[in-house]
Amino acid sequence: MMYDTLLSRSFSKHEKKKLRYWGLITCLVIALSFCTVFKPYLGPLPVLNLRLSIGAGQKLQVVNDTSSSLQLISEGNDEIFLAKNNTLMPNDTSSSQQVVKAEFTRKNDEQINDRSSSRGIIREIIMNNTVKLNNTNITQKIAGEIIAKNKTEPVTVCKMLERSDFCEIKGDIRIDVNSSTVFIVPSESYILEASANTSWSVKPYARKGDRSAMSMVREWKVKIVKNHQNTLKCTQVHNVPGVLFSLGGYSGNHFHSFTDIILPLYSTARPFNGDVQLLVTDRQPRWVSKFKTLLNALSRYEVIDIDNRGETTHCFSSITVGVKRQSRKELNLDSMEDFRQFLRSSYSLKKKTAIKINSGGEKKRPRLVIISRKRSRAFSNIGDIAQLAKSLGYRVVVFEPDANVSRSAQVMNSCDVLMGVHGAGLTNMVFLPVNAVLIQVVPFGGAEWVSKNYFQEPAKDMKIRYLEYKINLEESSLIEQYPADHVVLRNPLAIQKQGWEAFKSVYFDKQNVKLDLDRFKPILLRALEILHQ
Repeated sequence: MMYDTLLSRSFSKHEKKKLRYWGLITCLVIALSFCTVFKPYLGPLPVLNLRLSIGAGQKLQVVNDTSSSLQLISEGNDEIFLAKNNTLMPNDTSSSQQVVKAEFTRKNDEQINDRSSSRGIIREIIMNNTVKLNNTNITQKIAGEIIAKNKTEPVTVCKMLERSDFCEIKGDIRIDVNSSTVFIVPSESYILEASANTSWSVKPYARKGDRSAMSMVREWKVKIVKNHQNTLKCTQVHNVPGVLFSLGGYSGNHFHSFTDIILPLYSTARPFNGDVQLLVTDRQPRWVSKFKTLLNALSRYEVIDIDNRGETTHCFSSITVGVKRQSRKELNLDSMEDFRQFLRSSYSLKKKTAIKINSGGEKKRPRLVIISRKRSRAFSNIGDIAQLAKSLGYRVVVFEPDANVSRSAQVMNSCDVLMGVHGAGLTNMVFLPVNAVLIQVVPFGGAEWVSKNYFQEPAKDMKIRYLEYKINLEESSLIEQYPADHVVLRNPLAIQKQGWEAFKSVYFDKQNVKLDLDRFKPILLRALEILHQ
């Protein structure tokens, strides 16, 4: 009490007021210093960088293995994933027809730092893409992605395209061949509970929507590991990225080998410039041997049969499970010019452009290759066709493609005009020089749609001029197999309505062609005119 009296006497009223102000300022400075020093330790816990980016196509199956901390919040006809205070509350993914909208909120004034920041920050991203899922007309609003800024954590991006699903993963990745699972091992034990209980199912083959094809493709899971103690031990570590793809589906067909496997694999693996390990599931040794030249051009390493069960655990720091095929168009990429240059380089093809007749004052004879078939859709008068072409000024080669793709590539690249009945052999048009002419002979029975989509449209993207010849009933061998009033001859549409297999078994598998040379001659003359241009 005495000290209080003395203190009050020692200072004037004005001086005591100044003293209080200075005391307050001193406290604020101390508090600010404390926050600055300990700020790095007060940030949110690191979270798994998990992104689901969805494009048009079927829904990528999401499987919740156990009950998680996520809870689905329904709002009208939409469903909302809500992240609040860095905690997710989740979904029930039982229906593949649900309309999903994801909204992630962060209610503070802290500025979002650059991606290189070492702090785990969740940024709000709302995506409003409109797509069709599961080949239905149901329009889906898809939402989108959680991005963490801490680079020490793994990153998973799973996408759904028109014809394929795939996941791009970076981090500690371990492949269990016995369970067909790609495990992602987080670097921290306190990852999001929701993430730890989620897996994605991927069929790494690019013909999504075709049930028959996809039924022959092995399914792989991409799963986040929660318990580090039970994680598989690496027995083979790869220091380059990996790409896992399937040789199931219709890989036995030359056309599907290109449109379903080679083109998507090129899109996926080519950006690595050879520094990539190819992993094959549903392996077909004959397929690998047939396309070994292209596989060697895409990767410097021997292809690994990932289905070879055993004790091996392959480990990667980066892998793509599945292949990228955006468009539903057949034999198509964003840049077919680049792909065709890749083919020329891989097979050492010399001829880049078809000849131009009467170029440089010298008349040149164009080379015509006629694709021969033996089992079905064969030319029964192929000798007469060759003689007609020679009389018009062509140099003629009759050729039947086989498993020797290198030889087929050389023959096709040497020609200026390629002709054949609709079939897988016409796929070899990919080796034609620019400005060559493709003549597709369309069988009787209503094969116009498939002929257009499989070869006519792709020819435009390859800078190949296209001509078409539709045979009439008199040119078909079917008139020798069925009476004149049979539905096969009288009403092909009725057979089409029975389904693809019924149509194919009659008009593709049982039909050969005998060209009417008088009708066909103008097509060969038109091809010569085109080569003058």
